[in-house]
Amino acid sequence: MRIKIYFSLLLSFIYVPISIDSQTIDSSLWLPKKYSTERISSYDRLGGNDDFIKIPGKGKKVIAEIKGSGVIKHIWITLNSKDPMVRRNTVIRMYWDGETKPSVEVPLGDFFGQGWGEEYILNSALLVVGPKKGKALNSYIPMPYANTAKIEIENESDVEIENFYFYVDYEKWITPPDSDLRFFASWNRTITTPNTKDGRENEWALLGETEKAPLDIKNQFVVLDTKGRGHFIGLNLYVDSPTPMWYGEGDDQIFIDSEKWPPKLHGTGTEDLFNTAWCPKEIFMHPFFGYPRISDSVGWLGRTHLYRFWLESPLAFEKSFKFLLEHGHANALTVDLISVSYWYQNLNFESYVPLPKKEFRQNQPEINYRHIHKWRDAYRKEKGSVWGNE
Repeated sequence: MRIKIYFSLLLSFIYVPISIDSQTIDSSLWLPKKYSTERISSYDRLGGNDDFIKIPGKGKKVIAEIKGSGVIKHIWITLNSKDPMVRRNTVIRMYWDGETKPSVEVPLGDFFGQGWGEEYILNSALLVVGPKKGKALNSYIPMPYANTAKIEIENESDVEIENFYFYVDYEKWITPPDSDLRFFASWNRTITTPNTKDGRENEWALLGETEKAPLDIKNQFVVLDTKGRGHFIGLNLYVDSPTPMWYGEGDDQIFIDSEKWPPKLHGTGTEDLFNTAWCPKEIFMHPFFGYPRISDSVGWLGRTHLYRFWLESPLAFEKSFKFLLEHGHANALTVDLISVSYWYQNLNFESYVPLPKKEFRQNQPEINYRHIHKWRDAYRKEKGSVWGNE
């Protein structure tokens, strides 16, 4: 059966329609290309096999500085360090067209779809983390620029990155891209608190009647709040839940161009936002959405990673864009939420907020079976019984 996939990828000047069946690729790939293919990599300039650079602790390295017009089409990185949190403690920054503020400023692992400093496989349309067991970080996000492009890596760890390998593959254009939109990515984190009347983490009416959601936007997790003109294309959401209770009753609310509540883009639950249903707890990866990392504890206790890319129809805005997410129904839960947003907009830095230092990016303490057993012991004492629920 012939399946046609029209992949209108983010910007009109890089539109490539692709038709796929089991034997052919029928597309514009055969048309002449009006660019030269270029690369910057960490290959050994002395001809040896030390095809990497070193980045000292508390040090920075510019891995790519490009002059002229073009589009970065692919970035590949792998690294080695004695710091077990090196992926969270290392920051990737990108600057376009001579700007002094970064359009991209995100912990390295989180940018490529790796939460909590971990390593695991990810398969999506724009970000792919491949073998060995998540060692290879790949971005296929197109990143245009008119005059200059710069990519900087900062090692905020105390120890050296002993081996940092990279490719930056790009197209060198004769004329600038026919658009003033540039690629942006930002990192945000909130450890939420319950917005219930008695301060308890109620959900599914386990601790009494579930409260109604307030008809406003107070106390919600802010995924992205930006001013300018552009379109939103993707989201990685890293959820660390301190309770076995389902974390995903929270609705998404997306406000475009300063619209009032309720927004046109009002959702029905976190898993629904990520194109899944009924409280999933299984690894699933599609080009546009998925769960590459799921909780390995009881219920939904612990870490879950969700992603979605709006490639079929990016969320366009002319003046402003605000993306909010409830933490549990009516903001009833304490959850450690981290988002990485991906979007294009004009070079407007009115909403720029610097990335928090590494001390504020560390993981929350793990809650494990020992803590659950202590909870059970307290429950038994309260009930005065052996089993605990007679």
